[in-house]
Amino acid sequence: MRDSARYGPPTDYPMTSPDLAYAAAVLALAYFVRGISGFGSGLIAVPLLALRFPLPEVVPFMLIADFGAAGLVGGLGLQRVDWSEIRRLLPATLVGVILGTRLLISLPAAPLLTLLSGFVLAFALRPLVLKQVGFTPASRHWAWPAALSGGAVSGLFGTGGPPYVIYLSHRISDKSTLRATLSALFFLEGLLRIVTFLSSGLLNGWAVWRHALFAAPLIVAALYVGGHVHTRLSDHQMLRGVSLLLCASAVSLLVKAWW
Repeated sequence: MRDSARYGPPTDYPMTSPDLAYAAAVLALAYFVRGISGFGSGLIAVPLLALRFPLPEVVPFMLIADFGAAGLVGGLGLQRVDWSEIRRLLPATLVGVILGTRLLISLPAAPLLTLLSGFVLAFALRPLVLKQVGFTPASRHWAWPAALSGGAVSGLFGTGGPPYVIYLSHRISDKSTLRATLSALFFLEGLLRIVTFLSSGLLNGWAVWRHALFAAPLIVAALYVGGHVHTRLSDHQMLRGVSLLLCASAVSLLVKAWW
């Protein structure tokens, strides 16, 4: 495994059998959750993969993987997408993605991982601490801060879903519409990040594309299984399980950053 005090553009290096087994297990779990909820793959996979691989190699890989997954999940329910919400979010998302990408290639490793662990932990604790009763609508004026922070975190960590999820879950009450809208948003945001990452050199190597291609069958299978579980699991059960998993991964990542 390669590590350094300051990250730079990703480079190719051989993956061992334990590396492959670990990555496969993480991806299967992450995209199983994605198949159920329509989000969460990056939030789960990035901190867990960052325990074993350099973050500037994990983030571009997850960009390609999530881009394909968003197209697949979103494509299954395009008629349910709330396009007015997406149009409201995209301009600030672009600004945030550019900012986050610049930080990814310039920040030192330890502070970068610490920021990621803190971000994941904050989102993980939210559903455990807050007791939400019914649907509480939010003003559309929250679109700008949600999209700006979501784009920045997405460019920096590849896990920008939480600000979008928090905002849209207070704008869209129907679970299937929310799932389809999130997937369509992540697909379009993925296009923005691909252009930004290409211009920054983070997607210029062949290795990240090869790894994503090899992982595609596993990702599709996990999405398929998760999609079938989607209608059988309550939102409360799903959120609590994911939150506990994210708490453990955030603490592990913090240990890696400073020990």
